[in-house]
Amino acid sequence: MKKLTIFSLHLGYGGVEQSVVNLANLLANDYEVEIVSTYKLDQTPAFDVSHQVKITYLIEKYKPNREEWKDSIRHFHPIKFLKETKNAILVLFLRKTKTMEAMKKCDSDIIISTRVLFNKWLGQYGKKKAYKIAWEHNHYHDDMDYANGVVHSCRNLDSLVLVSDSLRNFYKKKMKENHIKCRCVFIPNMLESIPKTTSSLTEKRMVTIGRLSKEKGYEDLIEIYRDFHQKYPDWHLDIVGGGALKNKLVDKIYEYHLTDTITVHGFLKKKEINALLQKSSLYLMTSYTESFGIVLIEAMSFGIPCLAFTSAEGANDLIQNDQNGYLIENRNFQEMIQKMSDLVEHPKKRMELGKNARTTSLQFSSENIKKEWINLLKRKG
Repeated sequence: MKKLTIFSLHLGYGGVEQSVVNLANLLANDYEVEIVSTYKLDQTPAFDVSHQVKITYLIEKYKPNREEWKDSIRHFHPIKFLKETKNAILVLFLRKTKTMEAMKKCDSDIIISTRVLFNKWLGQYGKKKAYKIAWEHNHYHDDMDYANGVVHSCRNLDSLVLVSDSLRNFYKKKMKENHIKCRCVFIPNMLESIPKTTSSLTEKRMVTIGRLSKEKGYEDLIEIYRDFHQKYPDWHLDIVGGGALKNKLVDKIYEYHLTDTITVHGFLKKKEINALLQKSSLYLMTSYTESFGIVLIEAMSFGIPCLAFTSAEGANDLIQNDQNGYLIENRNFQEMIQKMSDLVEHPKKRMELGKNARTTSLQFSSENIKKEWINLLKRKG
């Protein structure tokens, strides 16, 4: 049995981390699978990892402290700033040295990098005979410096996996322009499982799931829901996820007197998230950027219509306007509110879109995605 190693920054809550765990579990019967995680953020991974998958942590004592460092600047705490700066330098030093060392020692037949930073190190220090793959989860979002960084980080790698076909075509062209032979392949993220039953779409609840960070647009969502609530006070919004923005969002909810109609749950386990999806009637995404949006196909698997701004690039590949949900251009708040209102007032339309959403989700089953990965892993050379 061939050995496969996936290098991940951490195994906490996040779309990339969920994809890493899903892939490791998916391939555990066909390969000897190991996840090498730079940081150990918690005692256990945020997502359930198969007992067949080995996990190796490179740094257990220290954790990233970006938010603490920023906080010391915002509140002008010189002593805390010096302490956090010292810790940040140490963490970055350990991240680089520990990861490079692990890549040099890695004897796997297949090595997958999940960060641009890791790509370069894998190309430099990975075993020459290993099949070296970069797995890019982010959208460059018109940031050509980032896109060029991805391209050049793959100079000594064999394949680059993209989570959308549009990204595959974009990076394939960029590789050719830069005379880089790295093969570009489109493999979408997958559904961990497909629920046997779907939402009835009759409860007056909406849901959104993701990291509570600025790029997810949750502050905009609260502004949108504030206006929506004036017309539909009996509906409820569930926000699921942890992150640096949580306290700010909670403060805004209090300021707008929406504590009875918006619940910020924080991080929830998969079983709890599924229970919320089972009783939700709409899924809302207000991200400024999104490479794929695995939460969208998870919501669709429960037969839930999805609404998103087109700025969330990955949503454009998943949502078919007026078929399984709605795409709103130019981050138009009023149009988002109008589409939400239409689906609230027309349950038959809600049911129609929900049925189509369920059909859309089935193409991302683990069986389908596994075939694509297995095909790629056999294609070196």
